[in-house]
Amino acid sequence: MQCDSRKVVIVGLGNVGVTAAFTLLLSDSVDEMVLLSRSVDKAYGHKLDLEHGMPFLNPVTISATDDYAAVAGADVVVLTAGVGQKPGQTRLDLVDANKKIFEDIIPQLKPYVQNATILVVSNPVDILTYHATKLFDLPAGRVLGTGTMLDTARFRFHLSEFMDVNSRSIHAYILGEHGDSSFPVLSSANIGGQPLAEFPIYSEAKAIEAFEQAKTAAYKIIESKGATFYAIAVVIRQAIQSILHDQRSVLPVTSVLAKPYYDQSDVAISVPCVVGRNGVERVLYIPFSEKEQKQFAKSAVTIKEFC
Repeated sequence: MQCDSRKVVIVGLGNVGVTAAFTLLLSDSVDEMVLLSRSVDKAYGHKLDLEHGMPFLNPVTISATDDYAAVAGADVVVLTAGVGQKPGQTRLDLVDANKKIFEDIIPQLKPYVQNATILVVSNPVDILTYHATKLFDLPAGRVLGTGTMLDTARFRFHLSEFMDVNSRSIHAYILGEHGDSSFPVLSSANIGGQPLAEFPIYSEAKAIEAFEQAKTAAYKIIESKGATFYAIAVVIRQAIQSILHDQRSVLPVTSVLAKPYYDQSDVAISVPCVVGRNGVERVLYIPFSEKEQKQFAKSAVTIKEFC
């Protein structure tokens, strides 16, 4: 089911915000896009650059502004504003600076987002999703973060390299924090319904290696080229499409757990969720091994320490 309106606002025009805008433009996901930045000149330059490809694309109305009133009527507001991770930093090192940025912009957004779903991308995404949920005071599920969607995509890609199966056919999650305390859910991972551990060429050592590659990928990319933005832009597009088209896709996003999940609640943490028009429509309770339950609890405690 497609919504009547398809208006998306991107707040923050760093590498991630701009690449997300470009990816959305190519995917025919939106009818109207607002580029909201404190630098109107920069936003206007991006607007022109994007518009000049329009003769080869489906029409999209793009506006560039620093006026928060332009958010009114948005279906999805994407928060990418904040300082980025630098070589040698963890995502948790960004907490104080990016919380202050959110505390500045969210009160200005709040009057215009009554009917919008908020997608948090800025890091550390779990802590900022928790913080944004409290500041926006919207109905449950309407504020969510990209969580471990990218971690999971990386994991499935690296699993596919040694399993010799298309990554889209691998159903395996990385859950918990989008950070160093994340963990792979191997106990329920499968390929086409066949348990991963029963696949003929499966190796637990290689599966853990794939997880480590996924977990450390951001550090390597940032060290190499300064920032990650292509894959996360695809993740943003996927989440937005699930919301705008009410696809009810199951995605490992982060949102505040209102009910206990393996004894953890009142924490924004990634678990599989049904994502649709109203954001997180339902949280899926999937089986964890005893080891995975301990890893989940450790990840929740890590996040709570910063919330």
